[in-house]
Amino acid sequence: MRTCMRTDSVDEFERTLSRLTIADEAFIESLLPGRANLAASALDPKSHALVRLAAMIAADAAPASYLCSVGSAQEAGATDEELVGCLVAVISVVGPARVVAAAPKVGLALGYDVAAALEESGLPSG
Repeated sequence: MRTCMRTDSVDEFERTLSRLTIADEAFIESLLPGRANLAASALDPKSHALVRLAAMIAADAAPASYLCSVGSAQEAGATDEELVGCLVAVISVVGPARVVAAAPKVGLALGYDVAAALEESGLPSG
């Protein structure tokens, strides 16, 4: 494990971790706009969008927030199955309550009204 900062050959990920750790305001501000954030993340666009969706699930984001996130993921090539897979992937970390709350929001962002479908089916809706 590397415990000291080398000035001769610091990897980009080390520089990023250090700047986040010290709460470098200018650096953090530079990450907030979408495109700069994608480039700085070193993730491909689809992975970036799926990680952001997982964070929205964890944060219990508002329903409208999911529209943009799901749209970005779809534009990056994510399938509906992968988007719903985010719910499954985070359930053991964020807990069932967060996933249950997020499921209809993801559904609406995908154009599927889960509550209406449950009502039509006669199944209990929670």
